[in-house]
Amino acid sequence: MRVSKVIGLSPLHLLAVVLFAAIAPWVLMTAPVVAAQYASELAIGPARIGQLFSVELAAMSLATLPSYFWLPRCNWRRVAFAAAGFFILANLVSAYSIDFHSLLVLRALSALAGGTLMVLCISSASASAQQDRVYGLWVSGQLILGALGLWILPLLFAMGGLKALYLSLAVLMALCMPLAGCFPVGATAPAQVQRPGAAPSHRLPGVFGVLAVLLFYVGLSAVWTFIGSIARAASIDAPSSGQILSIATVLGILGSLCATLIGSRWPRQMPLLAGYSMMSAAVLLLLGEPNLFRFALAALLFKYAWTFVLPFILATLASFDRQGRLMSTVNLVIGGGLALGPVIAGPVLESSLGMSAVLLGSACCLVLSCLALLLSNAFHEKSAHSFEPTGVQS
Repeated sequence: MRVSKVIGLSPLHLLAVVLFAAIAPWVLMTAPVVAAQYASELAIGPARIGQLFSVELAAMSLATLPSYFWLPRCNWRRVAFAAAGFFILANLVSAYSIDFHSLLVLRALSALAGGTLMVLCISSASASAQQDRVYGLWVSGQLILGALGLWILPLLFAMGGLKALYLSLAVLMALCMPLAGCFPVGATAPAQVQRPGAAPSHRLPGVFGVLAVLLFYVGLSAVWTFIGSIARAASIDAPSSGQILSIATVLGILGSLCATLIGSRWPRQMPLLAGYSMMSAAVLLLLGEPNLFRFALAALLFKYAWTFVLPFILATLASFDRQGRLMSTVNLVIGGGLALGPVIAGPVLESSLGMSAVLLGSACCLVLSCLALLLSNAFHEKSAHSFEPTGVQS
């Protein structure tokens, strides 16, 4: 009962949010080992491996579009049961698919079901009284299950190949499926009366908030995708950089847990500014040809700050989302930002501008993201004066 008082959700509801949000993107969270298995077992090259991951990322993000219809109309529990069942079925069939194009379609269908569950989780969590802490646990669950996957999947692949991955996903989802009944029946939002002229300012917080998330993920993915290239360019050997990035995963879990512990104890602007400052500083530390110590410091600080600040970013948007649609849109924007960062950074790396331009551009994206988020909060506070609870006389 203490958990429900602190977090603002029932324990089982919280468990559903954390577990479903961790299982749905598991293939993407374990991409390095899964990509290696694709190459060895399916005998396909980097282009086709990239297609498999791109299809999963795109389908998971595009699950947002149908959610605009069903979020306000359908029973969320029924949607959760249906999505979980479809996820299980798609992964069971994937386990026995030997044709690349069939597998591509099945991975898209699995990701579409997983993306639907992600929309449910992110929208459901926004109803919490302690959104910072819930999103901290949301991030922690993904990182912990991802780290476990990176450790255990090579052992499973040695025993059963890719079939072991897809069957594991189906089993994990089947074990969690009863928790689908712990979601709310639908979105709940306080009834509010709008004063004349309030609509434009009401939309601005969402617009600037979504822009902040997009810029955050563009800046993040542009650096993290090519951080191994930065290490190679600085003559840092692969074993050393690999160990540093493994430790960074632990620091990432620690960052999200710190956000959970802080929650709303501090004014939200404090951890936001701290997180963005640490991320920007880490990016700038990578400029030039960093030695081993500077590279390690930058990588560890970047991963810690990224997972520390993300729950507060999501909680800021959730605080002025009345119908769940804004947080559903965030699911789409996250996928778009993750895809857009490497797409922009790749050609820049191959041009005469090189890595320095990518790093400076990333730092600018992070600064602009922070400014956009602060503006969204300012517009929200302004628009709040234009709304009153139903029944209150002005």
